[in-house]
Amino acid sequence: MSAPPPLQIREANAHLVAVHRRAAELEARLDAAERTVRSQAERLARHDEQLRAALDELGRAKDRFFRRLDRDRSRSLDARELQQGLAELGLALDMAEAEGVCRRWDRDGSGTLDLEEFLRALRPPMSQAREAVIAAAFSKLDRSGDGVVTVDDLRGVYSCHAHPKVQSGEWTEEEVLRRFLDNFDSSEKDGQVTLAEFQDYYSGVSASMDTDEEFVAMMTSAWRL
Repeated sequence: MSAPPPLQIREANAHLVAVHRRAAELEARLDAAERTVRSQAERLARHDEQLRAALDELGRAKDRFFRRLDRDRSRSLDARELQQGLAELGLALDMAEAEGVCRRWDRDGSGTLDLEEFLRALRPPMSQAREAVIAAAFSKLDRSGDGVVTVDDLRGVYSCHAHPKVQSGEWTEEEVLRRFLDNFDSSEKDGQVTLAEFQDYYSGVSASMDTDEEFVAMMTSAWRL
């Protein structure tokens, strides 16, 4: 059997080189995609840890302040305790005024103020700049555009298969996303976060930041806006 002509050999070699090149390019793209996914998972894990640490610290500060005002240790403030607490903040009210404020801030109609009702009422209003960047972050999460963020929306933003607890088998990807979402959900965790709940969460964060620039920079960095 005669050997293939030199031209055919060169063409075959060129074809093999092209195949190897395409295989190398595909492998490089797969490696880059894997690095991107791993980076997203690590960023989600860091963000989740930072949020939980911030929530823990805010929770401890809130609890200390509230316990100081809750003189009868009932875990709620009546009008007299509210009057004394507002006096510590420099706002002097008579009893009738304190009772009126208590009724206005009492969201659940219990006649007293729990910790969240009290601290929510004391939060300063947010500026337009802060509200705008919160809305932008929410829009990024709300992939479906229906005004509610769910785990399905988060799947379109984050990949979690490289999350350390997913890798260890401790959590599923669904659990990672649900726990992340629960940071922003109301006290009744239903797996759905509305814009109002998202704003309510960040209004608490906003209260601890002095300038719009600082808050906007934090949000822009955290959500890569």
